Parts: sequence; structure tokens; C-alpha cells
Amino acid sequence: MDETSAETFTRIAQELHKQPDTRHTVQAVAEFALASVGADHAGVMLVHGGRRVEIAATTGPKVDRADQLQLELDEGPCLSAIEAGETFLIPDTSSEQRWPRWCHEVSKLGVGSVLSIRLATDDSKVGALNLYADTTERFTDDDIAVAQILGQHASIALDTAHRLDTLQQAVDGRTVIGQAQGILMERYDLDAGQAFSVLRRYSQSQNTKLGEVARKLAATRELPQWDD
Repeated sequence: MDETSAETFTRIAQELHKQPDTRHTVQAVAEFALASVGADHAGVMLVHGGRRVEIAATTGPKVDRADQLQLELDEGPCLSAIEAGETFLIPDTSSEQRWPRWCHEVSKLGVGSVLSIRLATDDSKVGALNLYADTTERFTDDDIAVAQILGQHASIALDTAHRLDTLQQAVDGRTVIGQAQGILMERYDLDAGQAFSVLRRYSQSQNTKLGEVARKLAATRELPQWDD
């Protein structure tokens, strides 16, 4: 890698880590991929809970449909990249045999060639980066190398963003539960433990998550009706 390329990837990595949350990070990954590799369209799929795959970002409606078709047909280079941990190149969708149903459909959409890069860290599957070209034989060896390096940076940034999102959700959840406890303590002259027990009992009896009960109470300041 020459000095200019190294500086470019350093800047991209810095920009990815500056994003405020996963949603912004994943969109930045798609946009950086589009600018860095010879592609016409880009998209990112993310893995949730170790298994469920969802479309997280796209740069246009053609990618929306192409990625959705992978989920509908349960085949395609993105899904294979996630499972196999490999990079998959389709030089020509009209003659590709590994994913025949998907390639047949995206060829009709005007997709000529595809490059899918797995996104992963040492201990987790993150997802996959999909690059689409309207013409066949678009992606060169240099494009593949650039996309793989970008994928490495993106994997770390997305994994970090997800962990921070999870931590923030936990902090937010604890905060709103504390607010709800405070309301109950004031209204019923309860201590903190008693107020928490009331929230937990209502959550269990109504089969509603504790955080949701607390959020509703904190937002409306209206006490739910529960049976003693």
C-alpha cells in the first residue's frame, strides 16, 4: 500500500469511529465503499444475535431490492460471505451458477457484477459489505484489495458502535427505571426497593418488559393499574 492509500484509510477509519451510533456508522461504510471502489451501488447487511441478518444501509433502490432478494431467496454472495468468511466475486450475473435464482433476478434489475466482503472481528460476525456494478467484469484485483481493507476498518468500527449502543441502551434503561422509581416513591411514600418491586410485579403480571413499563410511567407520570 502506498503512502497516499495509507493516509486515505487512516482518514476513513477516523471518520467511521467519529459516527455517533451504529445507524450513522453503517451508512458511512456504504458511502465510503462507493467512493473508494469502482462500484455504482453499495449496501451493508448486519448480523443480529449471531444469526438474524438484516439490511442496514444502501445507497439506492437497486441495492434495496437486490439485498432484499437475498433474504427472500435465502441465497446470494452476501449471505455466503457472512457464513463462509470469504470474499465472493461475481464477474457476470448472467452466467453465475453459484446462486442461480438470485443472479437471475438481479440481472433483470440491471446488476452486472457484484463483490461481497465479509465484515467480522475475531470473536463475532458483523455482517457483509456488498458492492454492485451495472456492467460486467467491473471489479479489478485492486478493487478487491481496497474493499477488503475497508471491510477490516468497517468491521472494527461497526462492532465498536454496536457495543457502545448496547451500553448506552443499558444506561438509558437504568436511568428511566430510576425515574419511574422516583415517581412511585413520591406518590406512595415507598423506598427504592419497594418501588422497584412494584415495577417488577407489574412487568411480570402484564408480560411487559420492565424498561417499557418504566418508560411509559416516566413519560406520562400516570400510574398503571395493577392488582395487589
